[in-house]
Amino acid sequence: MPSKADQPFKHIGVVGAGSMGSMMAFAFAELGLDVSVWDIEFANVEKITNMAKKATTSKGKVEGYTDLKKFTQSIGGDRKLFMFSITHGPPADSVLGMLKRDLKKGDIILDGGNENYRRTERRQKECKAIGVHWIGMGVSGGYQSARHGPSLSPGGDEQAIADVMPFLEQYAAKAPKDGTPCVTRIGPGGSGHYVKMVHNGIEGGMLSTLAEAWSFMHYGMGMAYPMIGDVFEQWNNSGELRKNFLVSIGADLLKRKKTPQGDEKGEGSSQANGYVLDDVLDKVVQDDDNTEGTPLWSLMEAAERHVSCPTLGSAHFLRIASGNRGERLQVAKNLQMPAPKPIASPMDHTTLIEKLRRAVYASFLSSFCQGLELIARASEDESWEINMADCLQIWRAGCIIESEHIADLLQPALGKKPVMNMKFIDTVAKELRDNYEPLKEVVIEGTKADQYMPAMSATLEYLKYEGGTVLPTKFMEAQLDYFGAHGYNKPGVPGEDPGPVHKGPHHYEWQPA
Repeated sequence: MPSKADQPFKHIGVVGAGSMGSMMAFAFAELGLDVSVWDIEFANVEKITNMAKKATTSKGKVEGYTDLKKFTQSIGGDRKLFMFSITHGPPADSVLGMLKRDLKKGDIILDGGNENYRRTERRQKECKAIGVHWIGMGVSGGYQSARHGPSLSPGGDEQAIADVMPFLEQYAAKAPKDGTPCVTRIGPGGSGHYVKMVHNGIEGGMLSTLAEAWSFMHYGMGMAYPMIGDVFEQWNNSGELRKNFLVSIGADLLKRKKTPQGDEKGEGSSQANGYVLDDVLDKVVQDDDNTEGTPLWSLMEAAERHVSCPTLGSAHFLRIASGNRGERLQVAKNLQMPAPKPIASPMDHTTLIEKLRRAVYASFLSSFCQGLELIARASEDESWEINMADCLQIWRAGCIIESEHIADLLQPALGKKPVMNMKFIDTVAKELRDNYEPLKEVVIEGTKADQYMPAMSATLEYLKYEGGTVLPTKFMEAQLDYFGAHGYNKPGVPGEDPGPVHKGPHHYEWQPA
């Protein structure tokens, strides 16, 4: 493991003192770097300054600034190193514009925000003109991993990333099996932020799937929170869902009871006990308020690059529908849809839980397949030459989609040559095929009981049509030809069946104009 002496940087400037930036700052100080922190909000700077006074494990000092020039002047060394941790889009552009006058050739900026990869590439060109390196770097795992070691996906100039790699390897999470740092250069340009974007898309599919499984057990099977927590613990301990981050924290939060004092801010306080989960409204707003762009960008990229990602899409649309609760309450009065009701399945409790576990696994694995196929397509389109096995390696620890069995399954089958369809891999296809029937049974039982199952039902349909040879699109293609003379291919004709993805040469005059 690299030591402090192996890296040329002894001081780092953190731009942004929110939940992520502040946690990064203290993690860097524990690694022995001196840290200067700037934020436009005085309250954030004051908070981190007060925290620094109480810190006992820092080897380097942490100092806060609200004056940007004093902030940049405070960073020592021949080359300055910055970590951006601010909202994507205009805020980052604005700060870069103010910072540029104090930058010099050789300085490096690590953009750790969830930024759109095209904006990253624009800033890389802008900074290159003045000899500064802008590295678009995904930082996965949330504020807790930011404090203790996240998964990192830097993309950009090869030499600049090599210069900061000793520092990044110190900071990154370490894979449990062999201690390998969960960081690697993804590729040039915006590839690092692209991989993080897809990570968050996969995360969305997994989040929805697990929420659906919780609802299935709670509202469908009448299971209390601690019982579901026990099930999640069992899933996380062995089998295909072992050492899965989301399953693990799901088990934890289901058992978190209210206390008279609550947490350090008083949240979760109650004299009547109960569970903290019952304080949480069914409203995901990160997409509606534009603070979380990555799931949306994943879907836009999937559509533009012609990669089928229905699990990720259905999960995202559930979040969108959940965000405007006021509108939903009005719609509920008008639609009068049935609420989820108990599941009347002939299967016994243990059998149904096992079917559900396998359905969750099928949906999780499908989420990975969809995301990795999107990365493969983008890598080929953009000439990034992403080593897809590296993506699985950096996702082994410190990130939200950490899942040991899935990583063990996929990583050996991947490499530098992109796999455009993950179902070409025999071991992956077998896993999906073996868990298709449990997935179908769970979706059927849940649908009959009006359970919410967008991600799992989308996964079921995905497997059906991805491997289908008699799709209803035969009829669709005929109708397109009928009203638009779009042309079609003929079955069994060499060069047309299967043939290239291209407009067919035939048109039938269904209705003369």
